[in-house]
Amino acid sequence: MKKSRRALLEEFLAAHPHDAFARYGLAMECANQGDAAAAIENFEKLLAENPNYVAGYFQYGQLLARLSRTADAKRTLSEGIQAARRSGDQHAGSEMEAALAQLPAS
Repeated sequence: MKKSRRALLEEFLAAHPHDAFARYGLAMECANQGDAAAAIENFEKLLAENPNYVAGYFQYGQLLARLSRTADAKRTLSEGIQAARRSGDQHAGSEMEAALAQLPAS
């Protein structure tokens, strides 16, 4: 039986727990499967270990917004904008600014 993408990523991360790309992939796979708790856990680990992993902030912020965790989404996107500035990624910064502007006022 063929292993699922999630199982493969989990297996890889068991051997390489600090691999940012695999952690991001697992967070996205969990989010796509509707497992918000696992997605949140993996995004948190990713960003704690890799504070300049810009794509992680954008996707995590979007997930939090979908879960109606607006304040957390705003915080995450704001942190992502700062990370994008640090890394010189103007495009990602602009996307997160637009996403932040679309969130309802607290």
